[in-house]
Amino acid sequence: MFVDSHCHINDEILLPGEDEVIKRANEKGVSLIMVVGYDLESSKKAVEIASRHDGVYAAVGFHPENLEGVSNEALLEIEELTKNDKVVAIGEIGLDYHWFKEEKDRQNQKKWFVKQIEMANRLHLPLSIHARDASEDTFEVLNEHRPLFGAVLHCYSGSVEMMKRFETLDLYFGFDGPITFKNAVGPKECVKACREDRILTETDSPYMAPTPYRGKTNEPQYIVEIIAQMAYLREVSVGYMENKVEENFRRLFLKK
Repeated sequence: MFVDSHCHINDEILLPGEDEVIKRANEKGVSLIMVVGYDLESSKKAVEIASRHDGVYAAVGFHPENLEGVSNEALLEIEELTKNDKVVAIGEIGLDYHWFKEEKDRQNQKKWFVKQIEMANRLHLPLSIHARDASEDTFEVLNEHRPLFGAVLHCYSGSVEMMKRFETLDLYFGFDGPITFKNAVGPKECVKACREDRILTETDSPYMAPTPYRGKTNEPQYIVEIIAQMAYLREVSVGYMENKVEENFRRLFLKK
């Protein structure tokens, strides 16, 4: 059973072909899929998609790039969505300093990051965390406001050294298409160094398609390329890696 622990079938690129996208994934053996929201509307769509398909789950929340107009009332709407049994995480939340250079914007991101961590803790839910060019501040926020029910650093792009620091917070690490790119030395080293019980596979589709589909629209079915590369880098069989990732997904998100 292959696992795509982070994708965006709720994106306008994939949503029109939702059924076929999931069918193609299932035909490749991808049987556990997490559709992740990034604002209120995409979170609603994630829940709707998950509700229509077996083996598909949803995360709901506000991405740091989508905080314009966010309010406490909007967070209450996100919380209402978590009453659906298919919602198993708060996400995609976190910090993104790549596009946001102003200190006021970064402080605003931190404020809503903390609010959503607190909400997840209150609801007994894990987190799916976005951290781009913000590893140090992400660590500081999570160290001060501990996720009580687990968290994954989605599309991990930091160093091995930073990963070891995050491991002290008992985090999981999601790896995507870049681990298949020829010159992606850092992500490959992180895959090799990651704890076996904290590693997850994800596509982040429709973005970042793995080799040999690089440059094309990404889909959950391509997780097979990612886990094959992960198994190669860690010098284990695909079946072994597949089982470990499934165990990790179930432990973090399904509490099984």
